[in-house]
Amino acid sequence: MPADTDTANPAPLGLVGFGLTTVLLSVYNAGFLQPDLELVVVPMAMAFGGTIQLFAGLLEYREGNTFGTTAFCSYGAFWWWFGLLVVFMHNGWIPSVSAQALGLALIMWGVFTTYMWVATFKLNWGLWSVFGLLSVTFFLLGFGDFLGIGGLVVAGGYVGILTGLDAMYVSFAEVTNWAWDREVVPLGSAPLESTTTENTSVQPTD
Repeated sequence: MPADTDTANPAPLGLVGFGLTTVLLSVYNAGFLQPDLELVVVPMAMAFGGTIQLFAGLLEYREGNTFGTTAFCSYGAFWWWFGLLVVFMHNGWIPSVSAQALGLALIMWGVFTTYMWVATFKLNWGLWSVFGLLSVTFFLLGFGDFLGIGGLVVAGGYVGILTGLDAMYVSFAEVTNWAWDREVVPLGSAPLESTTTENTSVQPTD
C-alpha cells in the first residue's frame, strides 16, 4: 500500500519537470540534433520546466519547505526566462543578446545553485549530486559563453545531460518509494548527518 499522507509530496513533480527539460536543452548544448531540437525545448521549457516547477514550488510553500519553495520557484522562473528570451529575440522584440551577457547571467545562476547545493548536505546524496552537477553545468555554460570557448559549452551540455538524468532518478526514487511505502530506490542519507534530526527528502519530515 502507498504511504497514507494528508498531502502529496510535490518534489517528484518539480524534479521531473526540471530533469526532463534539462536533458533536452543539454542535448542541444552538447551539439546533437541542431537546430530543430531548440524548437522543441522552448515550449517544453515554458510548459513543463517552467510552469510545473513554479506549481511545485508553491505546493512546497504550503508544506513549509523553504528549500523546495526556493529551488522550484527559482528554476521554474529560469525556464520561463530562457523561453521568453529565445522567443523575444527570434521575433525581433528585443535586440540580440551578446554571448558575454548571456554568459554572465548563467554564471550568476551557477552562484545561486552553489549556495543551494550547500543546503543539500543536510538532505540526501541524491539531491546533493543533482545540485552539485547543476552548479558545474551552469559554470561551464556561463564561462563558455562569456569567454567565447565553445568547448566549455559542449562540456556543459554533457554535464547537463547527467544532471537532468540524475534529477529524473531522484524523482523516480521518491515516487517509487512512496508507492511501495519503503525504500526501494535508494537516495542515500544526508551527506552531513545531523545529531538531532535526519532529513532525507526535499520535503521536510514531520
